[in-house]
Amino acid sequence: MLQLFDTARGQIVPFETREPGKVSMYVCGPTVYGPPHLGHGRFSLVFDVLRRYLEWSGFEVTYVSNITDIDDHIIDRAREEDRPADEIARKCEKVWYKGMDGIGVKRPTHDPHATAYVERMVEFVAELVNKDDAYETSDGVYFSTDVVADYGLLARQSIDSLRAGARVEANEEKHSPIDFALWKKAKPGEPSWPSPWGHGRPGWHTECVVMALDLLGDGFDLHGGGQDLAFPHHENERAQAVASGHEFATHWMHNGFVEIGGEKMSKSLGNFTNLLDLIKSTDPRAFRLLVLRGHYRSPVEVTKATTDDASQALRRLDEFARRAGELPDGEPDPAALDEFRRLMDDDLNTPGAFALLFTLVRQGNQALDAADDGTAASVLATVRQITTAVGLELAEARPPVTADDGAEALARQRDDARNAKEWDRADALRAELEALGYVVEDTAKGTQIRRS
Repeated sequence: MLQLFDTARGQIVPFETREPGKVSMYVCGPTVYGPPHLGHGRFSLVFDVLRRYLEWSGFEVTYVSNITDIDDHIIDRAREEDRPADEIARKCEKVWYKGMDGIGVKRPTHDPHATAYVERMVEFVAELVNKDDAYETSDGVYFSTDVVADYGLLARQSIDSLRAGARVEANEEKHSPIDFALWKKAKPGEPSWPSPWGHGRPGWHTECVVMALDLLGDGFDLHGGGQDLAFPHHENERAQAVASGHEFATHWMHNGFVEIGGEKMSKSLGNFTNLLDLIKSTDPRAFRLLVLRGHYRSPVEVTKATTDDASQALRRLDEFARRAGELPDGEPDPAALDEFRRLMDDDLNTPGAFALLFTLVRQGNQALDAADDGTAASVLATVRQITTAVGLELAEARPPVTADDGAEALARQRDDARNAKEWDRADALRAELEALGYVVEDTAKGTQIRRS
């Protein structure tokens, strides 16, 4: 049974679903005011892998990831560029999906837009105000965190410690420094919607709670996102749901940061890299592999060195798939797949799963070298199952051979040497071909060469 670390409980627990065979999950999506960076890419890949693994395991997954298309950041950029805020949001949403498509992230089942839910958000805030769980000030409506006894659960801190650590804010009308905005009254020239408290727009934390409950209902299975969202964003969603009498997410899952030189990657720190730039210069599958080689709760370094290393590992996978790809189809090894499931069910132990994968590839190459086609075909079938389960597509199609007649003659001579078990001569011919700039592959049909 799949077990995952639950942020609310602070430990690894069984992943129990609301309905047998079905999974409902909500993953916080982008605020569309700029291009996606590598941190966005990582959390999207982490939850894409979880989704794909669940589907591979036989679950029907409803995956919701929202689009925040009205926000202070969007308004600020619209003002800077003297363009309508909705135009900024539409353009940046297209860029977001270009990045997600580029790294092979499956589209959500639903991608609700905040602006489509404003009327329902107004109703939700009004319910909280009517219960005295929220109050109006001169600049908006705020949630009273005091009404939730375990506020701070996802931060793993008490409400008193959070109050003590809160920064002093300019708004003296707030009852507590950790109370947060449910509704922001509009300033001149800002996009706005009508409400009982005047024209304005919803607070960020209210958007997600309303959309999640609307599309997934009470007690949905999992809420996820980056580690930086656990508090205050996800805690503030949870608090509103609790105060309004709803059962919110059963499991809370958060992934670690992307780092450069040990420092978190974020827009505020100015050290983020545009995801689109990365996938233009690097095989995007290498980024997925890099993410998978680290545990989702640990930080991951994304640098030229780490992406180059992942690219090299990816080439080893591709080369094996090409070498064995012309063999008759084999049956996956049940024992290896059971081990893969055991590792993945242990809090998505993808580093362990990829160690297993490369052990299999090594065994498959050894089988090919020994002309043990049955074992090699079984290994390839197993490798395909594992890579499918985590969304890593293999480049199995063999590129066209672009070799001159002399190189082809050397390749045939090498086949003759191998058939005669003249291994030293075969190795010398391989070295000669590689010196000419060819990649040399041993396949079921003999030596295959292509330009490197």
